[in-house]
Amino acid sequence: MDQQAHKAIDRKMMARCIELSKSARKLGEFPFAALICRKDEVIVEAINRVARDADVTRHAEIVAISEAQKVLGRKNLSGCTIYSTVEPCPMCSFPIRETRIRKVVYAIKSPMMGGHSKFSILSDREISRVMPEVFGDVPEVIDGLMHREAEMVWRRWNPIIWGVIRHRGCFGHHKQNKEAEDEAIQAPLPAPLRP
Repeated sequence: MDQQAHKAIDRKMMARCIELSKSARKLGEFPFAALICRKDEVIVEAINRVARDADVTRHAEIVAISEAQKVLGRKNLSGCTIYSTVEPCPMCSFPIRETRIRKVVYAIKSPMMGGHSKFSILSDREISRVMPEVFGDVPEVIDGLMHREAEMVWRRWNPIIWGVIRHRGCFGHHKQNKEAEDEAIQAPLPAPLRP
């Protein structure tokens, strides 16, 4: 498969992931979503279950990994790609490495909490060198794919919360020009969020 075909699959799967994140907000969850795919086949899709399960560990990526292992009947998810609307956090990044997922594609960066941009778990070669029995090789990582579309879901879900998240630097890409900056929502900083 050539590079253009891979890019087309990545865009198709991320579009599905973003659409799925809209359903999360309708179920009382923050709009996080994840897919695990093999080439152009969706193995599983998941949204956060934190609010519904009253369990902070039920992030969309963790739910997707667990379900994919059940569907495929094995721990090893090599050959699979995980798509996520937001950069996987450290808690989600370790299972990505442990299950040997070969590629990680996410839309919105998380410069404060990201398992790639902040904590480098997804790019850490040492853990797989020291513990190859446990951790797979560094996966290919594609960040920022369709981030504007994913950010718009968050913005439409709750403009004030999205404004606060952006202002605090938790999620989002840095704006490059004044016109783009003008579209950002400016909001006063409320007390810390408790979903």
